[in-house]
Amino acid sequence: MAKQKRVQRKAPPTGTLLMQMLIGKWVSQAIGVAVEMGLPDQLAKGPRPVNELARAAQASEDGVYRLLRALASVGIFAEMSGRKFKLTPMGRLLCPNSKEAHGGYARFVAHDSTWRPWGELAYSVRTGQPAFDKVFGMPVFEYFAKTPDAAAIFDAAMTSLSTMESAALAAAYDFKGIRTLMDVAGGHGLLLATVLKRHRQMRGILFDMPHVTAGATALLTKQGVAGRCTIASGDFFAALPSGADAIIMKHIIHDWDDQSATRILRGCHQALGPKGKLLIAEAVVPPGNAPHFGKLLDLEMLVLTPRGRERTQPEYGALLKGAGFRLVRVVSTHAPISLVEATRA
Repeated sequence: MAKQKRVQRKAPPTGTLLMQMLIGKWVSQAIGVAVEMGLPDQLAKGPRPVNELARAAQASEDGVYRLLRALASVGIFAEMSGRKFKLTPMGRLLCPNSKEAHGGYARFVAHDSTWRPWGELAYSVRTGQPAFDKVFGMPVFEYFAKTPDAAAIFDAAMTSLSTMESAALAAAYDFKGIRTLMDVAGGHGLLLATVLKRHRQMRGILFDMPHVTAGATALLTKQGVAGRCTIASGDFFAALPSGADAIIMKHIIHDWDDQSATRILRGCHQALGPKGKLLIAEAVVPPGNAPHFGKLLDLEMLVLTPRGRERTQPEYGALLKGAGFRLVRVVSTHAPISLVEATRA
């Protein structure tokens, strides 16, 4: 029997790849609108015709068809005969009951609070200042505190990220020996709950702003860890609760410039005992030209935050030293996020 020749697929032409990048904003906005209309949730029940989907979304049948057809071309949906559509495995990741639950983040990427500032990227690149402040007339976190609807979308996006990242962090790092873990600016507590569920003897402290922690009790109860978790509210620039022998922060330090980040880290230093550990979960930027989520996320920080940035391992080492810590190691995970481990110097 003759051996079958393995057919090697040619890489798309460079111009084709560039064009795919250039129209990336079309795709991200289309996905966000589909999630906002509830289309993935509707199709999670099985294939449905466009007219039913449009009726449920209270939208134009023609517009919904064109949206679904476009997203079918990039693998989110699949078109069937009779103007019916179904979800693909990728599309299922947008549903709330998905283990990765990208839907919350998709809504945020397409939302006014991030879409409009990205239109002013050139301003941020030229000045080093956040375009968000230029567009909305105030810093991003002040805006969310004053705009509950936008804050809810942001909080859902952070929970969506946590759904993807928390399991990776809990699996990659050995939390054994930590009696009480405090999650600073931990949102609704998904990361903390994920760790507590893997370590039954551990207790937790969830710390965040009052308008954020208001939604934490329901999540912690649903996760079955509310009895082992204390919720505390406040400002991490003022003071942190004591009583934890380890502190974890996910996607917090990257929101701030070095001076502000050092203030946060010094607050952690004061709250920990002599043998306390500090765990910083961030997209640590690697050297070289290899693709990495953190390199693009760094532009998001430039556009939205008060001079926040993604950092390299040496930059974290210097930042931690200035706050009285010693960098021990950086632990990689299977997600595009790492855990920077430090101890008090």
